[in-house]
Amino acid sequence: MSRTVYVNGEYLPEEDAKVSIFDRSFLMADGVYEVTSVLGGKLIDFDGHLARLERSLAELDMAKPEAFDDLLAIHRKLVELNGIDEGMIYLQVSRGSAGDRDFVFPDPEVVKPTLVLFTQSKPGLADSPAAKTGIKVISIDDIRWGRRDIKTVQLLYPSMGKMMAKKAGCDDAWLVEDGFVTEGTSNNAYIVKGNKIITRHLSNDILHGITRAAVLRFAREAQMEVEERAFTIEEAQAADEAFITSASTFVFPVVEIDGVQLGNGAPGPVATRLRDIYLDESLKSAI
Repeated sequence: MSRTVYVNGEYLPEEDAKVSIFDRSFLMADGVYEVTSVLGGKLIDFDGHLARLERSLAELDMAKPEAFDDLLAIHRKLVELNGIDEGMIYLQVSRGSAGDRDFVFPDPEVVKPTLVLFTQSKPGLADSPAAKTGIKVISIDDIRWGRRDIKTVQLLYPSMGKMMAKKAGCDDAWLVEDGFVTEGTSNNAYIVKGNKIITRHLSNDILHGITRAAVLRFAREAQMEVEERAFTIEEAQAADEAFITSASTFVFPVVEIDGVQLGNGAPGPVATRLRDIYLDESLKSAI
């Protein structure tokens, strides 16, 4: 059965959805995106994703799409039309199409942004086997551009990192710059030492994760100690635990880094507890 997607004000069967070949997301990766999880047919952390989208647009001097104020209704409509119980909604905004290729930004008064949304059904999203077994990561050099805090569609290198990990028989890669871990290919990275949660501080070097913010808030509310600073791969390998967070994984334990097993090779108590807390609290506030 075909999905219903949203393109510039229209709900369409996916096979009928079209975007111009001159769209700047296609030609210049001139676009931003958000992914919102759906659990029990409800949206998780929607307000946070909307706020980050607005920030990304502002940082790139990109106009808001005309339907910006209707995004909650659009998300809910797509959930309904596609019968999504557990899954994700992908949203992308580009600077639009001026009808030709040019490095200069088109006049936003003339060229309107392109807005696209589609759903992905993921039954069992909250009960992923990887949350019970943990994942293995490798480290790779971080050679991305300097504004990783903007959630752009420039995802080639993260995609290459995923493939490097797959080739090595692992699940993901942690990116390393100047000797310190920045983040995962599509997630924020954490270690646990002596019950202290350590994760890189916010800056232009990492994505300001919506799930990250919620998990750290819940951790502090649960009287867990949190330290926001950079850490090395060697420090991570000597940690008691490690984990990642993202909108699509929530909290996943990391049990191996560059071939070095953490602890007994099984998910640790901190990551396990944080996942349970995050899912419980997020379901309470889902909309």
